[in-house]
Amino acid sequence: MTLFKPRETLTEQVARHIENLIAFGQLRSGERIYESTMAKQMDVSHGSIREGLLLLEKRHLVQNVPRKGAFVTPLDEFFVRSLYEVLQLYLTHTGRKLVRQWQQKDMDRLESLYEQMRDSYGRNDLVGFMEQGIEYTQASLTHADNYFIVSAIQDLWPSAKRCAFVAFQSGGNQVLDDNLAHVRDSIDAIRAQDEERMADILAVYARQQCQQVLQALGASTETA
Repeated sequence: MTLFKPRETLTEQVARHIENLIAFGQLRSGERIYESTMAKQMDVSHGSIREGLLLLEKRHLVQNVPRKGAFVTPLDEFFVRSLYEVLQLYLTHTGRKLVRQWQQKDMDRLESLYEQMRDSYGRNDLVGFMEQGIEYTQASLTHADNYFIVSAIQDLWPSAKRCAFVAFQSGGNQVLDDNLAHVRDSIDAIRAQDEERMADILAVYARQQCQQVLQALGASTETA
């Protein structure tokens, strides 16, 4: 028996499993991913692993090098700064639309996710907190109305989760507090239909978390 959920395609299940290994640091920056080892661990074919790795290359977690194999995309300063710069641009664009067009069901959903994040924080459930934070951002795309932006953001989520985990592990409760404050402030700005405040909140958050990730990576390098 395999350890996967039946509703996803096998390729998606394989990709999701490897994605989590990378996001939560079990496969490290620059590490080679051996198809044979992974296929044995997951009880799937080499072809399924290969297809999953191709999907993860599209999501910026894996680099497939001809005649050498697949490697975890290096998590370095250039990668981190590039990620948060693009996220800020995309999310500011979609955030402005949400501020102008939100409906009560949108606010109910965002408030619910905020409460779930607070609950995860209280239970020290870091993974749950991260997943709910990403779900919150996904919920804020309701009125994005742009195929290319939504598609690009979806491909950036795994890297965002990977970076967030690095920051959370290193920064502890302060990073969690900052994230909760960001969510609370963004909900208040949406409800007030204040586009400029929303844009400022997203810009501050992107710069803040980018710096937290870079500091964590610096500390990790020094420790190594």
